[in-house]
Amino acid sequence: MKPITNPILKGFNPDPSIIRVGDDYYIATSTFEWYPGVQIHHSRDLKNWRLLTHPLTRPDQLEMRGNPDSGGIWAPCLSYDKGTYYLVYTDVKSHIGPFKDTHNYVVTATNIMGPWSEPVYLNSSGFDPSLYHDEDGSKWLLNMTWDHRKGRNRFSGIVMQQYDEQERRLIGPVHPLFSGTELGLTEGPHLYKRGDYYYLITAEGGTRWNHAVTVARSTSLFGPYEVDPSNPMLTSRHNPALPLQRAGHADLVETQHGEWYMVHLCGRPLAASRTCNLGRETAIQKVQWTADGWLRLESGGNEPVLEVPAPAGLAEHSFPEPCHGIGKDDFSDPVLNIHLNTLREPADERWLSLKERPGYLRLRGRESFSSSHSQSLVARRQQSCVAEAETVVEFEPDTHRQMAGLVYYYNARNWYYVRVSHDEQWGKSLAILTSDQGQYDEPLEQEISVEGWRQVYLKLKLHDERAQFYYSADGKDWQPIGPVLDAGKMSDEHVEEKRDGILLDQGFTGAFIGLCVQDLSGMRKHADFDYFSYIEETDI
Repeated sequence: MKPITNPILKGFNPDPSIIRVGDDYYIATSTFEWYPGVQIHHSRDLKNWRLLTHPLTRPDQLEMRGNPDSGGIWAPCLSYDKGTYYLVYTDVKSHIGPFKDTHNYVVTATNIMGPWSEPVYLNSSGFDPSLYHDEDGSKWLLNMTWDHRKGRNRFSGIVMQQYDEQERRLIGPVHPLFSGTELGLTEGPHLYKRGDYYYLITAEGGTRWNHAVTVARSTSLFGPYEVDPSNPMLTSRHNPALPLQRAGHADLVETQHGEWYMVHLCGRPLAASRTCNLGRETAIQKVQWTADGWLRLESGGNEPVLEVPAPAGLAEHSFPEPCHGIGKDDFSDPVLNIHLNTLREPADERWLSLKERPGYLRLRGRESFSSSHSQSLVARRQQSCVAEAETVVEFEPDTHRQMAGLVYYYNARNWYYVRVSHDEQWGKSLAILTSDQGQYDEPLEQEISVEGWRQVYLKLKLHDERAQFYYSADGKDWQPIGPVLDAGKMSDEHVEEKRDGILLDQGFTGAFIGLCVQDLSGMRKHADFDYFSYIEETDI
């Protein structure tokens, strides 16, 4: 088998948690405010991956209406023990300011495809929970703890408490395990047992350019934990030329043949702007244990590499379906494509239907992009710096308060939108709306009349920092609309905003391309979309 090329999960797929069950490998990644909750990818060879399932699909498992941008699901941890899959996760209700409201839960299933149980509440003392299954059968929840008090280290360390599966709650004392190193911002704990040692892997340095992986070990589950003398074990922080930046937040897996691999998040910045509009992605590195029991990259040093040796003894196993859902979705299925997502709530027939008009996606207009409750938005991740998205919409608005179209979206304060609406002068018309760190604009000097058009074709072309919208009456004769926009602004780096040293906005997701309808009159005017296509660089 040829080497593995990084990243293995492209586009917004951060905080990877990996397990092997028999010959199958699974990676769970964070989804934040996007529904359904948690992406689980599947592989048989660590090289070829497919998006397999989402375990959190119901409001009784995940209620995110009102959650802030980049709230919701943080750092899920997937584990397996004695025939049961366990998923622990944080549902973040607030994360800007001195306080963080972070509620941790566990769900279980006997099949990776579900059904997954209703959640069991665990605690709210911090985020990034993981569940460790000890050799004696006991189970232990780890999480970082948050300290809001003035003058304290807000990332105040990793703690552990026993989980009683019969009582469905945490029991016994809370054990402090690790206060972190000088890198700071200690989070993302994972615990392993190998030989005589318990190994604790944490993320440090923050999830931006200083991100890193720290390893510590102890002969006792309860510590004290000794830090690797060569810490950090993995980082990109000292080499801005590396193609994989922001390396950190890692998890380990052992193959059937005794080799070890580490998955970790990373970012691939655009050359000109140094922004990562694809979000934080998942990469993999081959690792090995030294004679004195420390973990090292097989490639040498502590920097991530693009090409990794494939595991020995495993045949290459590709999947017939494209990993990233590339191609044209004609909405012929009665359920949404697995690669499509909604904001904060599951798809519901009250506002989204694939059945009312077979072969079309019907969206009923609801609230604006500013809302954290009821948006009629269906979108997918951007997973290549060079990509195109296209749709055609049928929409008959009666007022400027009714809009439908194609959006390039990061969060409520950062988006570009080509929309069909109604104007008193032009009738049914097209315009571009933008929001840049909350600053709203309409860059066209005047709207473009499409009065009398039954269908309006819309397209977005992305090429590194360049984002350009197009429109057409027939899907053949395409005309650009609006200026070339800066795609780099749909990124964590750009949306983070401070004023007088006070954090106003931050983001941890990535750029999405989607279909949406708003009806600010409250009449729930619907739009019908005939298809949605997404293609990437190799197919353009």
